[in-house]
Amino acid sequence: MKPIRILVVDDHTLFRRGLTALLSGDDGLAVVGDAADADQAQRQAEQLKPDVILLDNHLPGVSGVAALPALRAACPQARVLMLTVSEDATDLAAALRAGASGYLLKTIEGDALFAAIRRAMRGDSVIDEGMTGKLVAAFLRPEAPADAPAPAPASPLDALSPREREILVAVGRGASNKEVARDLGIAESTVKIHVQHLLRKLGVASRVQLAVIASTEGLIQP
Repeated sequence: MKPIRILVVDDHTLFRRGLTALLSGDDGLAVVGDAADADQAQRQAEQLKPDVILLDNHLPGVSGVAALPALRAACPQARVLMLTVSEDATDLAAALRAGASGYLLKTIEGDALFAAIRRAMRGDSVIDEGMTGKLVAAFLRPEAPADAPAPAPASPLDALSPREREILVAVGRGASNKEVARDLGIAESTVKIHVQHLLRKLGVASRVQLAVIASTEGLIQP
């Protein structure tokens, strides 16, 4: 059988190279191209006609979710699997609504990723096990009556995943990315990505502002 042809879309060069090397270890998979942003991804998808597109959500300029319609138009037969660090249920729901065939976290093991790609090719929807509960909860959440009072303003922390909260606390205590990575047992590059997401979600521009938020929201105990 012909190998499954894959396009990798991620703005981190080292991650793209590492993922390409990982996928190359399976004879049934073949990485035919890679892209660092949505524009490159669209051009590559149109030219290469991959079977599967592995797409990060947090891309420079246009997000992965926002790029989905153009990617699907450029290569309608391709299955698009989000491969991201975001554990946000909102990102998950938006990706599925935009036509993604699955939503996987970058913490996934290699064998599980290979299996997910093959399941997607069979027409299955593949959702990371850790995200399934969030998806179900979103669908089971009751709709508010039309005359219900407006809810209280949400805390800016409500949009954060548990891991992002952990990193926000660590940043609030003055820890460097290297120290956070060591304490949490994750790669320093992963910490950097989480910090970028924190800056974006909380609408601030510096680690100092993140520390202020951590303190004012009561995350840092005296």
